[in-house]
Amino acid sequence: MNERILELADQAGADIWGDQVSAGSHFNIEKFAQLIVKECADIATINQYQSYTPGHYVLKHFGVE
Repeated sequence: MNERILELADQAGADIWGDQVSAGSHFNIEKFAQLIVKECADIATINQYQSYTPGHYVLKHFGVE
């Protein structure tokens, strides 16, 4: 799993073991979603004038093909 996704899940209260994530009762899925959206907005803003679309950079950042 992408390291940054693990970091965001950890910030939202998930239990992390290596590359495994457990969403226990203290995991805040709304906070996790907000962190992902904020990260995507930041990437899009930073790369808005580059040769690729901002979406390309978001996918690359999270390791999604």
